[in-house]
Amino acid sequence: MSRRCGRCSARCGVRLDHASNDLRILIASKPVDFRKGINGLAALVSTTLGANPYSGDVYIFRSKRNDRLKMVAWDGSGMVLVTKVLEDRHFTWPAVRDGAVHLSASEMALLLDGLDWTKVEQRPVKRPTKIA
Repeated sequence: MSRRCGRCSARCGVRLDHASNDLRILIASKPVDFRKGINGLAALVSTTLGANPYSGDVYIFRSKRNDRLKMVAWDGSGMVLVTKVLEDRHFTWPAVRDGAVHLSASEMALLLDGLDWTKVEQRPVKRPTKIA
């Protein structure tokens, strides 16, 4: 089951696929220069994260200020850039280090709402082996 992210008023077109583990969501751990636009961020995906910006995965970048983020993703017809600024609180970010941190779609939704996604315990669901 696919649906639009529903997190931005512009209907960004980024699709979240909750039925599949194929969608990858990565946060770049180090803050980036927020003057960078869509092409600069796509270049960072390639050079810094070693990933393909046109894979359909979602890449999240943080600013030096904890209240801003930018996301880039390829939606099949073009690159999408989403910017979010929290008005009265800060995002919860992983520790600053090289590389990226993987998130689930649920954790990303919490992050975008400004909630502490690190306190959510992901319990693995055992896949059934037979039909009852």
